[in-house]
Amino acid sequence: MDMPPPDQGVIARKGRIVARLRAALPGDAVIDAPEELRVYECDALTAYRCPPLAAVLPRSTEEVAAVLRICSDEGVPVVPRGAGTSLAGGSMPTADAVILGLARMNRVLAADYENRFVHVEAGRTNLSVSGAVEAEGFFYAPDPSSQRACAIGGNIAMNSGGAHCLKYGVTTNNLLGVRLVRMDGTVVTIGGPWGEPAGLDLLGVVCGSEGQLGVVTEAWLRILPKPEGARPVLVGFDSNEVAGACVADIIRAGLLPVAIEFMDRPCIRATEAFAHAGYPDCEALLIIEVEGSEAEIAEQLARIKAIAMTHDPVEFREAADEDQARRIWLGRKSAFGAMGQINDYMCLDGTIPVSSLPHVLKRIGEMSRDFGLDVGNVFHAGDGNMHPLILFDANKPGDLERCEAFGAEILKLCVEVGGCLTGEHGVGVEKRDLMSVQFSGEDMEAQMRVKDVFDPKWLLNPAKVFPLGASAARRAG
Repeated sequence: MDMPPPDQGVIARKGRIVARLRAALPGDAVIDAPEELRVYECDALTAYRCPPLAAVLPRSTEEVAAVLRICSDEGVPVVPRGAGTSLAGGSMPTADAVILGLARMNRVLAADYENRFVHVEAGRTNLSVSGAVEAEGFFYAPDPSSQRACAIGGNIAMNSGGAHCLKYGVTTNNLLGVRLVRMDGTVVTIGGPWGEPAGLDLLGVVCGSEGQLGVVTEAWLRILPKPEGARPVLVGFDSNEVAGACVADIIRAGLLPVAIEFMDRPCIRATEAFAHAGYPDCEALLIIEVEGSEAEIAEQLARIKAIAMTHDPVEFREAADEDQARRIWLGRKSAFGAMGQINDYMCLDGTIPVSSLPHVLKRIGEMSRDFGLDVGNVFHAGDGNMHPLILFDANKPGDLERCEAFGAEILKLCVEVGGCLTGEHGVGVEKRDLMSVQFSGEDMEAQMRVKDVFDPKWLLNPAKVFPLGASAARRAG
């Protein structure tokens, strides 16, 4: 069957847009060859793909502003992209969109150790922020599992957390200010390193807005002195529910470890085969880390051990040195990659009250049997940020749809017990049709009115967050 000829109007429009972008940016900053655009057709939610119209790689805030002015003038949607590690389709393009990649904007612009902040460009990777200040005895606290690759701009867009967010908070708790480029090319500075600004909390609105309001090009981040010491323990249990009950009891006792991480048997087996961390043979394990002086560490661990022992653990292992501490964390940091060796998977991130952990873990196990799909649980247990990994075969007809249905039921359960749809991955494409499970029509209208103010044409990061019908109606005016 002959393919229809390409639409000459579409070709001419693309040519004009690309020509304008090339005139505004250096020669290697604009990508429009189909084979090169394949790199940008998806993010870490690889089940959905769509090549963009073009991709641009600016090196400065001024170049970002120039791109947005052109795209606003042409009515072209723009999808900001950090490192493409989004697990919710947050940086997946539409066919008529320009990908605006920030990877080349990765400089440290300033570091002020006396006032404890660092000023970086948005393409700087998370881990390299700590790397830039560690020689002076400081670190940047939020530590997503993808921290070697993920960019600060993406962390701000999704309000990312990490294993140590239980004590130090997520991105919004460590973000002091941003430089933001609006869709019309206007550059504004919101917040900064010199204390809380007066008036509306616009920084709080921008952090976690998923690229819907503007493109963050620079950020001022809070840095903290390294703790005197830190020590993890590994605790194994005979069931997920008992491990969940132990977490709830630790939090109820008023203890605040720097991290409490959970892994169940499927994840334990996968990480052992992948990373050989030396984990015990059990149904579930917790990694609990505390920090402070030697006396503080000993006192906290004694209390944690006393609580854990009331739940009859199969093993309680305290790191005796740096090598043992590294091995305890090795499996957890390798979990996502290890699970990917087994099968395709979809990673969720619903968040629940810690007291609901035993009930929710039990229900996920029951739903796994009902849907006929295996699931591995690995997550930030201390703040109830669930990360179920639903395994499926992308090449088996119907498996993806069954996986999506299973995931939707897990997220509905999270909301049902008093939690929310997302803890750090964002809504993106993955959860947009579930927004009505958590929010009323009035709630979503209020959120969309905020976007109306920042992005009246609804050109920034289209088809994300809000149900498609609502987004289409807003964009149509």
